[in-house]
Amino acid sequence: MSDQTASPEPTAPEVLRADAAAGTDAAASAPVSPDTRRWTSLSNPFAVGFSLTLGGLVAILLGLAVSNLSTILIYIAFALFAALGLNPVVSRLERAGLSRVWAIVLVYAAFALVIVGVLWLIMPTVVSQIAQFIGDIPSMIRDFEQTDAYAWMVTTFGDQVDTIVSQLQSFITNPANIAAIGGGVLQVGVSIATTISGLIIVLVLSLYFLASLQPMKDSFVRFAPARSRAKVAGMTDEITESVGGYLMGMVVLAFCNSVVAFLLHFFLGLPFPALMAVVAFCITLIPLIGSVLFWGIATVLALFTSPVSALIFAIVYLIYMQIEAYFLTPRVMSKTISVPGALVIIGAMVGGTLLGLLGALVAIPVTASILLILKQVVIPKQDAKL
Repeated sequence: MSDQTASPEPTAPEVLRADAAAGTDAAASAPVSPDTRRWTSLSNPFAVGFSLTLGGLVAILLGLAVSNLSTILIYIAFALFAALGLNPVVSRLERAGLSRVWAIVLVYAAFALVIVGVLWLIMPTVVSQIAQFIGDIPSMIRDFEQTDAYAWMVTTFGDQVDTIVSQLQSFITNPANIAAIGGGVLQVGVSIATTISGLIIVLVLSLYFLASLQPMKDSFVRFAPARSRAKVAGMTDEITESVGGYLMGMVVLAFCNSVVAFLLHFFLGLPFPALMAVVAFCITLIPLIGSVLFWGIATVLALFTSPVSALIFAIVYLIYMQIEAYFLTPRVMSKTISVPGALVIIGAMVGGTLLGLLGALVAIPVTASILLILKQVVIPKQDAKL
């Protein structure tokens, strides 16, 4: 027999208690996973409610900030698209041997001179013709009532035509209604001052954007992974060149429309040729449907002066629209991204609803950019999947 007394074997309950204690210590010392922490925090309803409320307040504040900055954002968008529209001209001057600094100086000086010249030569005439137009409305309506077209309308639709024309004349000739439509003299003055200050801001910002366009593109490309930067840089250059060419082409086509409108109104003896030229330039900036809109508006207004002149104007301008569609547009827009006609109409309507004339103008290049990304990024990835 050994001198040492053997220790008694542990009983089963003691073994179970020891294992449970060891498991508890191991669980206490084990690290808690992020999922466990998240579910633990979500189990507290106060924390959940506070987090949701705080997130909602932050979202509301961001929405209010964007709403208050909407005018500034529109100025920035105008300036950026103006810079993209002037960049093709700067690139041509660079290829001709000029440095980029001098090319920007020449292009921007010419751009500023054109704007100042248009404002100096056109705006006084436009303002005087607007005042003359408002003053001549009663006589225009009386002259229209003497035409055969008015007699046909009365014969066809009855005395309702006379009643509608009388109500329209009384409404237009009432100064209170004109003031209400314009928002009052003070509001008109504030609108003019805001427009002038906004134009100055857009000009200054467009100069900065035009000077720093290449560094901006380089900074944007660096957000992409290193392996994809070459492809992203190529797509960025293609998009900016296409947008610039599109905007410049739209301005050229709108200018052609304004010249044709001025000449037709002048030689046909229709009133307010300078005013209608400015209206034509603004409306025909809307892609695809701008020319049709101006054609309808100008023809209806010409009917109040002379039905024969209105008919001649409608026929000649319709012929010009065909020349523009099949001859001018393919040559002016040859370097832009092609967009299907249905997407052009949808993009113009969506952009015009959201941002007015600016939205209608930039909707097509934005749509073209999205199509380019889909063709070069999304579709190749889908084709690579088996």
